[in-house]
Amino acid sequence: MDPHCDVLLVGDSVGMVVHGLPNTIGVTLDMMILHGQAVMRGASHALVVVDMPFGSYEAGPEQAFANAVRILKETGAQAVKLESGPTVADTIRYLVQRGIPVMGHVGLRPQAVNVDGGFKAKGRNDAEREKVILEAVSTDEAGAFAIVVEGVAADLAEEITRRVAAPTIGIGASNACDGQILVSDDMLGLFDWTPKFVRHYAGLRTEIGDAVAAYAKDVQDRSFPAQEETYFAK
Repeated sequence: MDPHCDVLLVGDSVGMVVHGLPNTIGVTLDMMILHGQAVMRGASHALVVVDMPFGSYEAGPEQAFANAVRILKETGAQAVKLESGPTVADTIRYLVQRGIPVMGHVGLRPQAVNVDGGFKAKGRNDAEREKVILEAVSTDEAGAFAIVVEGVAADLAEEITRRVAAPTIGIGASNACDGQILVSDDMLGLFDWTPKFVRHYAGLRTEIGDAVAAYAKDVQDRSFPAQEETYFAK
């Protein structure tokens, strides 16, 4: 991915797609650092951003700074991302003023799933629309260098992109945003369920299943390993 992408986001969605968690709430700082380290070992071109997980920044700017410093020091990544809005604006500003680049995240915020009652698109009524706009504007004014806009109506994504100076990165937010992001496992077709906003660029779930089935068959009928895959005494 690295040669083709401007940004690699080590998202807390790793808790769901790799660790099998039902949502991102159970993701820990140690998990994010571990995966951030792995991505950094393979990245030489893209900007690498690591998500700050639930519970690692909400207590205030000082907590956020300590944990963001740990992420950057232990992974070598260049920036952090946190789910943002007016209540987090002071924290973003605090981090940026102290040399930590911050990417924001507005609209559908997975870490707020328990408050919002699930993964639901945002901005479909006037009250929600104004709330998401306020999230984006406050995040922009606090100094975020980019803003992920997730799960919002197309016209709202267009308005947010027009009103903020920071580039917007859409996921389920139409092509009105400045850039796009997808969870790699979704893009590569590793799951049966496909969200509305995902396009599969491969069908790896089927390909992997077929490959494992063929391997198991070859083992069972002893056609693997064959002579060309076997060591012999000289």
